[in-house]
Amino acid sequence: MEPIRIRPALASTLRQAASRRAPRPLYQCLHWSASRRATPLPHPSVPGPPPETPSPAPSDALGRVARKRKQAELLKQAQEARASPSRPKTVLQKRFWKDVSVRETPDGLQVFLDGRPVRTPSKDILTLPPSKHQLATAIALEWDLLLSAQQALKTHYIPMTSLAARALDIEKADREGTSQIRNDIIGMLLRYLATDTLLCWAPEKTLHEVPQNGLTLRQQQTKVASPIIAYLTTQVWPGVEIKPILEPDSIIPVSQPAMTQEVVRGWLSAVPPFELAGLERAVLASKSLLVGVRLIHEWGEAFAQSRMAADAGRFGIEEAAEASSLEVRWQTGQWGEVEDTHDVEKEDLRRQLGSVVVLVGGESS
Repeated sequence: MEPIRIRPALASTLRQAASRRAPRPLYQCLHWSASRRATPLPHPSVPGPPPETPSPAPSDALGRVARKRKQAELLKQAQEARASPSRPKTVLQKRFWKDVSVRETPDGLQVFLDGRPVRTPSKDILTLPPSKHQLATAIALEWDLLLSAQQALKTHYIPMTSLAARALDIEKADREGTSQIRNDIIGMLLRYLATDTLLCWAPEKTLHEVPQNGLTLRQQQTKVASPIIAYLTTQVWPGVEIKPILEPDSIIPVSQPAMTQEVVRGWLSAVPPFELAGLERAVLASKSLLVGVRLIHEWGEAFAQSRMAADAGRFGIEEAAEASSLEVRWQTGQWGEVEDTHDVEKEDLRRQLGSVVVLVGGESS
């Protein structure tokens, strides 16, 4: 068989077509100058072991106090400048009273701004029981520290006045037979019972847990919670069962027994208005119904007779704050405290629990 012969013209055409089908380069050089390379320099120091793990520096208490006082002074100056300008734009920027006093009236204790009584948001005169002199004095002090009438419109300037007004609203609703406010509060408190922070115990075995003071977190939680639970199940709700809401090896919450919930609901339905308002504030601050009940039962004027038969130590603001913030203190003790966050929350918790003690207390407390 003879080989196929290709004409020279056809061979030239095929070569040109093949050259057109050749792949193009992936990049094209834009210049022909040589590229610069980095020149390594010797390290001035001799390499050694890695640095130690950073640890939080101990906080200087005196320095923090001085700094916070300076900040408070600057804030006060700014408030005075805003509240007392050269020419007030509105009437609310003026303080229309000079003296604040507490007077005993046939209806009870009332706080007067010169000759005008302090009123609640519902326009009723703020009238307190005759035995609550400390509460009336605290309310009078709040109004005496105000710089303008505009500040009275903000509840964080008058927390005791707002708390007392809440108690009077509950009392008025109970007297009129409308129990909507009380029912709403009871429903909220029972929801906190299902997730009570005093009963959220850590698992028994936690990876890489370092005991503090020879105890694990769960052991410290049981140590703090056991006396409170024992007091409530003997003095407040005799015979009820209160158990942790977390299993030792699970994070799924467990509801309290139905009988316990019914007993707690019935007890809350009979709590006096001032104690119920104080309990609401304590639970919102501590995230624990058990801590709140233990606190108001210890200081509430309505429970003075039942406390006489109780053989237990005094449960105050400090004990309630430590019981409700045990896990936070554990974590800050292990990892350090965030300045202006953990310390502020700690003091605010004690402030709110202190307002509860002033609200529910009385001459017989």
